[in-house]
Amino acid sequence: MFQAPDNTWLVPFDGSFRVHRARTDPPDRAPKEKALERALEKSVARLNELQEILNARDEWSVLLIFQAMDAAGKDGTIRAMLTGVNPMGVRVAAFKQPSSLERNHDFLWRTVHELPERGQIGVFNRSYYEEVLVVRVHPELLDAQRLPRVCRSDRLWEERMESILAHELHLARNGVVILKFWLNVSRKEQRKRFLARLEEPHKNWKFAPGDVEESRCWPQYMEAYEAALAATSRPWAPWYAIPADDKVYMRATVADTVVSALEKLDLRYPEPAATDQARYAEMRRMLEADA
Repeated sequence: MFQAPDNTWLVPFDGSFRVHRARTDPPDRAPKEKALERALEKSVARLNELQEILNARDEWSVLLIFQAMDAAGKDGTIRAMLTGVNPMGVRVAAFKQPSSLERNHDFLWRTVHELPERGQIGVFNRSYYEEVLVVRVHPELLDAQRLPRVCRSDRLWEERMESILAHELHLARNGVVILKFWLNVSRKEQRKRFLARLEEPHKNWKFAPGDVEESRCWPQYMEAYEAALAATSRPWAPWYAIPADDKVYMRATVADTVVSALEKLDLRYPEPAATDQARYAEMRRMLEADA
């Protein structure tokens, strides 16, 4: 079973994570922008190589989960990291407000259908963690889920995180490498990005009035993130609290973390059996004769 690599931004596995200790800006000794751009380019090229071997071996699959406040940069990070990677080996799913069909099932149901196959990299842009983040901040959303009264106990959020832990452990035991990224943007930087979306016409489509309303619930969201990350960061499904105020640093850091995790798998192209090698030699002679 996969074990998380060491990393500066790794959320500890002992439940000690605290939001107020997590940085939103890069460390003082972080590389400059040009160096970060080169590092990102190098990581993307390496990720493309590793994905090809991942697909050829057809054993492991990779699940990348991204959670963040609005305007933290999830879409841009996913795009920057996967540009240049063979799209045939990548599956991206974005989870928004649940449909009536999805609400008629348990909260994990809609994500199970989007899990990557063996040999694939899967990306969840938001995920089942919304059920212990958004729904925790807005518990009135539970009414639409029509849970039996006995299932809405005082331990509802703890029980949901226990379900998530069991789900991720099951996936890890079946060859899914799970890496979870919380893109930690500051409230000040979020406000700056909201204003940019309003001031630049080509970014207006990104802005929704509800985003500002949600930002007013910042303290409640930080409490929910702290509880979720502390309870569900494990060696086989680690969380990384990535500083998100600098987009270039964030993207380079996420890409490097993914590459480091895949390299830890020691992926190698499969070697053909001796009988197959003999057939290859025969096929080679036939092709050369045809020429």
